[in-house]
Amino acid sequence: MSHEEKRQEAMELVGKAYQHHMKGEIDKAIELYNQALEKCPTAEAYTFRGWARSYQHDFEEAIADCHRAIDLDPEFGNPYNDIGAYYVELNQPDDAIPWLKMALKAKRYESYCFPHFNLGRIFEAKGKLEQALEHYRAALNENPGYVLAAKAIERVKARLGAPEHAKTDKA
Repeated sequence: MSHEEKRQEAMELVGKAYQHHMKGEIDKAIELYNQALEKCPTAEAYTFRGWARSYQHDFEEAIADCHRAIDLDPEFGNPYNDIGAYYVELNQPDDAIPWLKMALKAKRYESYCFPHFNLGRIFEAKGKLEQALEHYRAALNENPGYVLAAKAIERVKARLGAPEHAKTDKA
């Protein structure tokens, strides 16, 4: 079997794993991601297995999987954003920022709205509301249907319009 045929089979397994993942069947999804990785290691399989592991709050292994994905395909944007998101979840926002910025520079990425949104979350939490608003707007520009970004814009705009003492309150 050629490498391309193995890769195709692996990606089919990733697709099946993703379906289980979306149904909340995380153990089954991880099992299928593992099978895909045995067939042919891909950046997608590592990234999505990491994402599944994050559902189990296993952020250390999720981050390790993302590093494996980056080693295989440094142009794939998802693992950079995911590492940043995991650091946000671990309450390590300063560690998240460089990863999210790398996601924005990745050449192969379809969801630039996510790193923008995550950067917005970080800057909002730090009270840097103008920077937060900039990233939330960029997220919405990338994905006009992104409801969370639209809500975040309204929330930050309200905070910016509030009296000075309210600007430092955490939302």
